[in-house]
Amino acid sequence: MVGSPIVGNPIKSKIILIGQAPGVREGELQRPFAWTAGKNLFKWFSSIGVGEEKFRKNVYMSAVCRCYPGKNISGSGDRVPSDLEIKKCSKWLNYELKTLNPNLIIPVGKLAISQFINFEKLNDVVGKKIKYKKKFLDSDLVCLPHPSGLSTWYKKEPGKSLLTKALCLIKKNKNWKSIIRK
Repeated sequence: MVGSPIVGNPIKSKIILIGQAPGVREGELQRPFAWTAGKNLFKWFSSIGVGEEKFRKNVYMSAVCRCYPGKNISGSGDRVPSDLEIKKCSKWLNYELKTLNPNLIIPVGKLAISQFINFEKLNDVVGKKIKYKKKFLDSDLVCLPHPSGLSTWYKKEPGKSLLTKALCLIKKNKNWKSIIRK
């Protein structure tokens, strides 16, 4: 892991968005989803009534790992954090989930989704509202694909339609509706 931890604004929210880990630019800008993936993500959320500024003020943003993992060995994209790195950071995510007790969890990308449920393909989880129960949590889980510029999954079918379904599910959430009204 490279650099200092990057975290979202410390706000009390019933919605939590969980990404994989910060990218290289997030370290410079000191906020999660601050570059290409963020531009795509906030375009999605704007399409359902909440722009970036309103989102950042009203939704708690977290990540599986808090520091930039470094470049992928192939040179394209960022390295996926190791199991050990994930384990070391898990106490922070668990604490946030326990403290916030969110009604809606939005994991973004395969790594974030896999922290909550086992699945084989994004097609199996994106576009569905999944009931998630753990000792201290009883939440809805609405999974999103990673909005990376390298990903093509959400740009073609069935990803395109499943992303639209997932965004519709988020838009119907009572806590999301309260943000729209603010």
